[in-house]
Amino acid sequence: MATNTEKPATKAEQKKQGIVNSKSSKKQAEKALPAVKEKKEESKAPSSNENKKKDSSEEKKKTAEKAKKTEAVVNAVSLPISSKHSVAICRFIKGKKIEIAQRDLEEVVLHKKAVPMKGEIPHRKGRIMSGRYPEKASKEFIKLLKSLSANAHSSGIEDPVIAEAVSNIASRPFGRFGRIRRKRTHVRIVAVEKKNLNKTKRRKK
Repeated sequence: MATNTEKPATKAEQKKQGIVNSKSSKKQAEKALPAVKEKKEESKAPSSNENKKKDSSEEKKKTAEKAKKTEAVVNAVSLPISSKHSVAICRFIKGKKIEIAQRDLEEVVLHKKAVPMKGEIPHRKGRIMSGRYPEKASKEFIKLLKSLSANAHSSGIEDPVIAEAVSNIASRPFGRFGRIRRKRTHVRIVAVEKKNLNKTKRRKK
């Protein structure tokens, strides 16, 4: 009978032949698992941040759409113009479109059209009784109307109409040596869409 004289393979030979211990392989696999999980979490993290950014941008867009302005306002403080002239100009431009009011004031500067005024003022030609050509005040109001039209355009107001034009006397400083008091006036102009003009009048009443 043939006897089996082959010696059992040593550990080194088993490694060379590709034989892996099952216990050591399990330990290595357990060590590798947490590292794989961390990599997966890191890969997921940026996607969650992107989703948050998208959500915040959408919320901002919604709030911007909701917060649409219904009126454009211009406030001028301590303008060096006559309060009497500014009151007459406010009455003259109220209820008109911004472009038409600006064109009328340009004609006032050129002495082609007079601003109606009350009091002991000389009469002018046309449908008005008494009036004047306040050049300085008209030039200041033209600047205000230009900024008002820009505000209305940025606010998305279509077909803006001057709903409110108010002027008040401001604190008047003394001139040199206190002999003269300077002219100072506060002005506030509000423009609204033409379809909302009647609503603003009702609120005031």
